[in-house]
Formats: sequence, C-alpha cells, structure tokens
Amino acid sequence: MLLIKQAPDIKNSEVTDKEFFEQRRQFLQTAATAVAATVVAPGLLVPGTADAGEKLQNVRKTAYQLDEKLTKYKDITSYNNFYEFGTDKRSPAKLAHKMKTRPWTITVEGEVAKPGVYDIDDFIKPHALEERVYRLRCVEAWSMIVPWVGFPLADVIKRFEPNSRAKYVQFVTLYNPEQMPGQVKGLFGGGLDWPYVEGLRMDEAMHPLTIFVVGLYGEVLPNQNGAPIRLVVPWKYGFKSIKSIVKMRFVEQQPPTTWNKAGPREYGFYSNVNPKVNHPRWSQSHERRIGEDNLFSPKRPTPMFNGYADQVASLYAGMDLKKNY
Repeated sequence: MLLIKQAPDIKNSEVTDKEFFEQRRQFLQTAATAVAATVVAPGLLVPGTADAGEKLQNVRKTAYQLDEKLTKYKDITSYNNFYEFGTDKRSPAKLAHKMKTRPWTITVEGEVAKPGVYDIDDFIKPHALEERVYRLRCVEAWSMIVPWVGFPLADVIKRFEPNSRAKYVQFVTLYNPEQMPGQVKGLFGGGLDWPYVEGLRMDEAMHPLTIFVVGLYGEVLPNQNGAPIRLVVPWKYGFKSIKSIVKMRFVEQQPPTTWNKAGPREYGFYSNVNPKVNHPRWSQSHERRIGEDNLFSPKRPTPMFNGYADQVASLYAGMDLKKNY
C-alpha cells in the first residue's frame, strides 16, 4: 500500500482556468432560453438527512491507491460542479444542505429480473465498503485525487439479474427544484434538461474500476459531492459520474445523457479522458491539479484514460476514439 501525503492549501480561485469555467457557464445561460417544460420528479423524497462528516464503519483498505498527493478534504467539498445547485463552484457547498438524503429510495427498472423500489440503506447494506483512491478529471481541464468510499457497481448489477437485452444502464439524479435551486427554469443551472441523466455501456458498468460511492475520506459523503450515493467512473470526465442517484434503468438502446443532449458536438456519450481529442473550445492535453501552489503553476500532462489505460483500453478496441468521444 502506498503512503499518500496531504496536499498544500490553496485558494479556491486558483484551482482552475477561469476562461474554461466561464465558457461552460455561458453555454448554460444560452441554453436556458430553449429549455423544454419541467420534468416530473422521479423517486421519493421526504424530510430527513444523513449526517455528512460522520465516520463510516468497517471500511476496507484496498490496492486501489496512488503515489500522488490527496486533494484536501476542504477543496474536494468546496469546489464542485453540481449544477442542480448552481453553476458557481461554491454554490453546492452553500446550498446543498437543503437537500434531504433520508428517507431516500432508488428505483430499479427495465430489463432485470428483480426490479423494485429500494430504501437507500437496504440498497447499500449487502455491500462491504472499501476505500479507493482515484484520479478525478473534469472536462474543464482540472483534476483532483480523491479517497472515495464505496463498492463495485458490478456487485449491485448482479443482484438485480439483468437479462440479455440489457445493453446499457441509465442513471437518474433527483429532481426537486425546491431543494435544488439550480433546477428552477432559467436560474443558475436551469439551462439543462432536468433531471440529470447519464449512462454506461454494460461492460463499462461491470468493469471493476466502476463504483458506487457513499463516502470520502472515510466519512459519509457530503451533499455537495453527490450524497447519498453517486457513480464514479475514473477513466471518464467527471460529468459522467452522476450524483444523488434515484433511479437505475436497464435498457437495450443507448440512453440519452444530459450533457450530450445539451451540446452533442462538445460532450459525447463515452466522454473518456483523451488528451488527443480536444473540447471544441479548449485543449484537453493538460490539466491543473487542485492543491498545487497557484494559478501560475505549470499544468501537468493528462494521461490517456486518466491514467487507467492498462485496465480499460480493451473496452474500446477497434473504435475510433475521435469519432466516439
């Protein structure tokens, strides 16, 4: 097991290139004028909350470690893209406390033998919690090193026994504008088509690196980081790792995804980290690591598949990765 040291303090304003963030926010503001009618909320939500910061018990250490400095807890929890609470990086930490994470249910439907509506604690209980230190690479060209706590998505999928028609898994985030002000039409992140949806090919979902996350730094996952349960797919850009999940849907056809619907030329279905395929408005060849000294620190090269090429490149053998971005 590798020894991982803490990263130095930095200011939030120093952790990413402002032009990238502003361009993405402008895209949302423009899109807001063309948003369709509000979508009916999935899932069930009634008053109650889990205790973010509470220590998780019986978390097993794993071989999924990195010889890199961890991003500080305060940076991971205060610098977030979670547009349900607004497009400013600080908005989720300021506003997400309004979201109630208990009681919480997850609906499982589609091409499975065991569909149903599951209480979140019953959903998690069968799985042993483990810590995995992963790289997180945002499409905006910044990155973190995060010690997640969770369990393999493959183990969850096996419980519900998908049939041979289940080629993809779609995930859906909570829709509740009262608790998520960014979902209010025309405000903050209101330019997106809510609820937020994402999807994976079945072999991606079953890959050992793909996990459901319920904590970080050994503690209950904070709301602003996607409580009570989120997806983490470390070789893909961060927006694929959908937060605050209320539904899993097993389907035969490739499902629509939020950012791909909003900007299909800019955000592909696969969205694998690829330094050779640039975003139309900025380069993806380098990244700024949150936790480095200041805005003028040199950027680091972005590795293919975010450094996980040895494990996942075979999933895309024979595919044109510039076309299937």
